[in-house]
Amino acid sequence: MGLRSLSNLQQRVIAAIIAIPFLLFCVLYSDYTFLVLFLVIGILAQLEFYKLVGSISDNLPLTFYGTFCGVVMHVLTFFIEKGDLAYQYYYILSPLLTFVFFIKLYKSKDEKPFKNIAYTFLGIIYVALPFTLLTVLAFIKNDTYDPNIVLGCLFLLWASDSGAYFAGTKFGKTKLFERVSPKKSWEGSIGGMLTAMVVATIISHYYTNYSAFQWYAIGIIIVIAGTYGDLVESLFKRSINIKDSADTIPGHGGFLDRFDGLLLSIPFIIPFVKLFP
Repeated sequence: MGLRSLSNLQQRVIAAIIAIPFLLFCVLYSDYTFLVLFLVIGILAQLEFYKLVGSISDNLPLTFYGTFCGVVMHVLTFFIEKGDLAYQYYYILSPLLTFVFFIKLYKSKDEKPFKNIAYTFLGIIYVALPFTLLTVLAFIKNDTYDPNIVLGCLFLLWASDSGAYFAGTKFGKTKLFERVSPKKSWEGSIGGMLTAMVVATIISHYYTNYSAFQWYAIGIIIVIAGTYGDLVESLFKRSINIKDSADTIPGHGGFLDRFDGLLLSIPFIIPFVKLFP
């Protein structure tokens, strides 16, 4: 019996048993394994995004150049936040991103170049930037790599997703945003919030570099912004008439499906941690 023939829940459990220990190892082992892990995930998610956009007629985003820009931004940020490069190196991104316009100027077969320029930048902003900001979060205090803040956010995200999944499956009746995602319910969201708060309480006892208030606030941000991230990705998928962004991860779909909550929550977590250290 193949893995795909199992129920969605069984696939999710098996995928978690395999993926979570590997992810924990990469985050905890060193800052470089952390870099490689999320750099690869970011690349795969960005390629996934461009593939979906390109599946629509006349859409020709700069898949490889856009992904290349995302890689440079990610790697550059890692070494700058680590303290190995000066902040002035961020200026490299300015001409790098501007080259998108130059490249499209020579794409004579592209009948709608500015639409595809927009899609190229959207892949960088929507997908590559949040994974880059995750690196900023990892070095947010004194240029020192801190895997615990990253793991804390991931645990809260997983708790929110799991709580919402089980509460929604068991009790879900009141639709949250039926136009975009018919299966999502208020009961599921409440279950996700409660689960995240329990996990935030546990984390605050073991990782005291941040107060309980900060962990609760981060948990709330992840639940709310993560839910919107899920809805935004659902809106994107509905606009191109697909169910999952890919079938890479059994039970979860693609990398965009698995990390959609992270994409919109990390941009809110960074300013919160910076403004309320």
